[in-house]
Amino acid sequence: MRNQFARRLIVSLVCAVLLAGCWLAFAERTEAAEPGPGKTIVMGTSPDYPPYESVDAAGGGEIVGLDIDIAKHIADKLGYKLQIAGSDFDGLIAALQSRRVDFVMSGMSATEERRKSVDFSDIYYNARNTIVSLEKFSYASLDELKGKRIGVQLGSTQESVVADMKDTQITKLSKIPDLMQSLKADRIDAAIVEDAVAAGYVGTNADLHFEMIPAEVGGEGYAIAFPKGSPLTAEFNGVLRDMKSDGTLQAIIDKWFGTEKDAEPSAATSGLNFKRLEPYAGYLLRGTYVTLLFTFVSALFGFVWGAILSLFKISNVAPLRWFSTVYTSVFRGTPLLLQLLLIYYAVPQLFGYTIPALLAAGLAFGLNSAAYLSETIRGGILAVDKGQREAALALGIPYRTMMASIILPQAIKNILPALVNECVALLKESSLVSVIAVADLLFRASVIRANTFLAFEPLIAAGAIYYVLVLILTSLARLLERRMRRSD
Repeated sequence: MRNQFARRLIVSLVCAVLLAGCWLAFAERTEAAEPGPGKTIVMGTSPDYPPYESVDAAGGGEIVGLDIDIAKHIADKLGYKLQIAGSDFDGLIAALQSRRVDFVMSGMSATEERRKSVDFSDIYYNARNTIVSLEKFSYASLDELKGKRIGVQLGSTQESVVADMKDTQITKLSKIPDLMQSLKADRIDAAIVEDAVAAGYVGTNADLHFEMIPAEVGGEGYAIAFPKGSPLTAEFNGVLRDMKSDGTLQAIIDKWFGTEKDAEPSAATSGLNFKRLEPYAGYLLRGTYVTLLFTFVSALFGFVWGAILSLFKISNVAPLRWFSTVYTSVFRGTPLLLQLLLIYYAVPQLFGYTIPALLAAGLAFGLNSAAYLSETIRGGILAVDKGQREAALALGIPYRTMMASIILPQAIKNILPALVNECVALLKESSLVSVIAVADLLFRASVIRANTFLAFEPLIAAGAIYYVLVLILTSLARLLERRMRRSD
């Protein structure tokens, strides 16, 4: 009875992982098409930089902002369909070089260093850098920051503003909300950010203050980035010139900057304010679905592939043993985040296939999990009494039948707690997929932080959801364990 139940369970898991893998392969495809009238072009952006680009989390979850409106106008004039792909800012150049996107608009300055890797359009907006600090300090110039702790966004031109400052501790973070939280937590003394972004944070945080840096310091303008030699560069420049001459560009700028800089600081509040999260509840819960789906697929794929690897390790065929040993060594000896980034960025360059972000994440986590599970399953197989194997062989039962019907069901029962621990670890580690802009639970919490300028509340809400999910998972595992015991 127990063996029949275990066999049905294994068959169901294999079918489920195949179906889910197919769904992932087509659910989030964002391939950059060859430019041409009527075709889709993909825009890369980092949607955590309001008012240039941010996610309308309280609405439909659409990416909106100054850059988005400009890109939509240009695409419409040229007859393209626009598709927007989110990413961390420091990964945008890599996305261009791997042809994951056709162009990038993300408040990106056209620096000489970047021009070595990509082509830029004409400048469409000139921003000013500012010093954001706590109100009680109010640093007014870079000279006053000498010897202080300064924060900048990783990969931004603000890095060059502070690059030559001596005796200064520079902190580089991927997201602007993290910089502001570091400032409020007294991990840094000031942050260098662009003026409109500074106005947004100061307008909703009464304890913050910003001062303009002279225009000649870090004064590169914002432009659209393209892969080297892209035909889109000249096309976009033509439309940009028309937008400047007929006033369309200025109208879009006025739309997004008309109220940002005039916002009055909100009253200082103490404690936590979860009430402001209410409009974003649906957006956050949709991230829970993505997290669960990703964890489910990764766990199933990791289990199936790990079981195969474990059989390789106990096989009498030497090449199979060598392969499984090397595989386990490589995937356990390198960071999971590195494996994720390699699959996401290297596959388009090496194979010409723009792998969807969610599929890349599922593969990376599944392949990594299989390396650990192969050892766990191998231990479970070896823990089964040798007498049962000998008896099965004496009765003439084929090896495959013996492993599928006798050995593996008992091994799974023995290692069930370890399998549950691996699922729990996958659920929590799934937060890493936010670095490639998979809209999971943590990614959406970060978006809410950028939109509301709240530091703690979105993270606490996400943490509570993760905790509840782990409790549900462990409860279901206990029910399954009791079910398998009753079937003995």
